[in-house]
Amino acid sequence: MQDNLNKTQTTNDSQSTLIDVINVQKSFKKGERQELLVLQDVHFRMQEGEIVAILGKSGSGKSTLLRIIAGLVAPTDGDVFYRGQAVSGPVRGTSMVFQNFALLPWLTVLQNVELGLEALGIAREERRERALKAIDTIGLDGFESAFPKELSGGMRQRVGFARALVVDPDVLLMDEPFSALDVLTADNLKSDLLDLWQNKKTGIHGILFVTHNIEEAVLLADRIIIFNSNPGSIRAELKVNLPHPRSELDPRFRNQVDRVYTLMTTVPRSAVGGDESPRIDLGYRLPEASIAEVTGLLETLNTPENNGKMDLPDVADTLMLDIDELFPLTELLEILHFAQVSKGDISITETGKAFVEADILERKKIFSSALKKYVPLARYIYDQLVRHPRHRALEESFLSLLEDYLTEKEADRVLQTVIGWGRYAELFAYDYNAGVLSLENPN
Repeated sequence: MQDNLNKTQTTNDSQSTLIDVINVQKSFKKGERQELLVLQDVHFRMQEGEIVAILGKSGSGKSTLLRIIAGLVAPTDGDVFYRGQAVSGPVRGTSMVFQNFALLPWLTVLQNVELGLEALGIAREERRERALKAIDTIGLDGFESAFPKELSGGMRQRVGFARALVVDPDVLLMDEPFSALDVLTADNLKSDLLDLWQNKKTGIHGILFVTHNIEEAVLLADRIIIFNSNPGSIRAELKVNLPHPRSELDPRFRNQVDRVYTLMTTVPRSAVGGDESPRIDLGYRLPEASIAEVTGLLETLNTPENNGKMDLPDVADTLMLDIDELFPLTELLEILHFAQVSKGDISITETGKAFVEADILERKKIFSSALKKYVPLARYIYDQLVRHPRHRALEESFLSLLEDYLTEKEADRVLQTVIGWGRYAELFAYDYNAGVLSLENPN
């Protein structure tokens, strides 16, 4: 009897589970001997009737995971199952909406929407009937003969939705589908998508989307999977038990946003040492943040009304930053020991307070000292220049060193970021045309 119950339970679980991601890893080749680990031990399950958001910074591997789930990219290790069947190629029951509109400019709206059906071998009359219905459902009736260049950004993305819906997917996958749109257009499209979902106007049984917008995740999702970066991995999960429609003005909505910020800043990271400040090495993927941003946030924290401490959601609202702008900035402040981030709050340190209250020359000295003490790459460049007889070095030599740890593109970004910091601090000079660093203006 117990065996029969177990079998029944297993069958029911299999029927209600849409997506099962089991210990997925993904690496990309970087040179002959090295690999870049993009995803590590990603494991989660998506059930029927769920809208699930994968939330994380750009570059955290979210889009790669979505493509693995869709069968467009193979994992290096681990497995993905769709309704109990292993995914080894494009999945018939899933459809994807991309971040860019991905429309063929020489085809009309109707022809763009028909593309997927044509690839499936659907007869002409049937695919035209289904395409017209999808276009009407998504609110583009009357634009069937228009070309993409005639449409606004929001209308082009609606074509993308219609193209995804016309194949009658079981699961809709979305890769930051609203990020290229203005706020009002994005809000309208989100509202229409929720209306389709709640009123069961399509055959979709689950929606999985990736985003780097916290408010968007809380607005749409029943469950939020929060991603770490470098490599991408699951940091935390959060259920959002708020009825639709949700309002950003609702205190319960703001509480959920606060919870996300808290989870994103308190779960232990591999880059954090015992003192809760980032522990970094020479090849660390340093955050991209400018001196002006550092100064602006510290000045905001140091105002009498804030008294040195703010909630991160309030910082984001005050400075109009999304998480791709806010978290690199707060990470740099932690690296330099100018601020501390904990449980969704950021607090200025004594060093940060001294920096923001100093005159320009003293700020440079404080920043220079912090760079040499806490940023190994800046210290290494400075030491190499000090040791060189002419106190000069080609940036190419430092770039080659970073490429042992990072991709070519990322190595260049990190080096240029550190050069910008070093020039501000007058730690070293830089000749852009010659590609030469020097101690022409040493501290």
